[in-house]
Amino acid sequence: MSIGVGGIRSSSIAFGADQLKSGRDNLNRDGILRSYFSWYYVSASLSAIISVTCIVYIQDKLGWRVGFGVPCMLMLLSAVLFFVASPFYVKLKAKESLLTGFAQVVAASYKNRHIELSSQATNEYYHYKKGAEFVKPTETLRFLNRACIIRNPQQDLGPEGRASDPWSICTIDQVEELKSLIKVIPLWSSGIMLCVTLGQSSIAVLQATTMDRHITPSFQIPAGSFNFFMIFTITIWITLYDRMIIPATSKIVGKPTYLGLKQRMGTGLIFSSASMASLAIIETIRRKRATEEGFSDDPQGVVKMSAMWLLAYHILSGLAEAFNVIG
Repeated sequence: MSIGVGGIRSSSIAFGADQLKSGRDNLNRDGILRSYFSWYYVSASLSAIISVTCIVYIQDKLGWRVGFGVPCMLMLLSAVLFFVASPFYVKLKAKESLLTGFAQVVAASYKNRHIELSSQATNEYYHYKKGAEFVKPTETLRFLNRACIIRNPQQDLGPEGRASDPWSICTIDQVEELKSLIKVIPLWSSGIMLCVTLGQSSIAVLQATTMDRHITPSFQIPAGSFNFFMIFTITIWITLYDRMIIPATSKIVGKPTYLGLKQRMGTGLIFSSASMASLAIIETIRRKRATEEGFSDDPQGVVKMSAMWLLAYHILSGLAEAFNVIG
């Protein structure tokens, strides 16, 4: 199941974005992709709402076998639907391995480490493909530029202009791709802390089991269903932001107006910090109540404290994910 999820989660959202690239001009592509990513998470969130309500209820009432059997059948149905619709999909073929290209750039730049770099070098000084985006490498991370320097055209290049040894000389595009990866690592690493904070949701489930979860005298929310509030927050915020806030602000300003990606990611990190702070405060109060009521050595004891206090954590976590993850 982990292998399957690893394939689906890393590929499905990018595969969906590929469907929007074919046969379209690039004038409104950024706006289309922004909307797509938002509504992808809305649809995923709606599915998750069903899972933390209906599926959790089935597990509580009918047991784990049926509880796991229902998602298993749904996964089988999704696989069938995917292959039935396969003829209609846009399928971009991989031209070459990016990882191999990265390794070649590192190897070539190391082999050519003694070559002096010149900012006055002409285009003929570097190896590039015809029709490539770059005909000269950028000045950032300049030490990698050694990988695409032509030292001896007769030895380094073949008759068709290709590298005779791709581990000794690379194209400018390969170098720039590696630079792009290196430059995005700090931005990517900022999401590690968000994953840590959102990964604490199991603690909130344990907290909910020891708190009063009753809505009415005869009905109480299952502890595993409290994630509903986080997912519901994601869905509501994305809908409001995409359908109301952006159109309204754009109309007022007179041009397309929206939060930048870094602003969204930063706002999400602030909300994730606030969510953990709220969880810590609630846990401090809950533990104090448990001690006062004599449940210090009874993990099954239910304290006289409403589990609705946990909504602060779930709502803030939902906003954190809606801002950061989509950005």
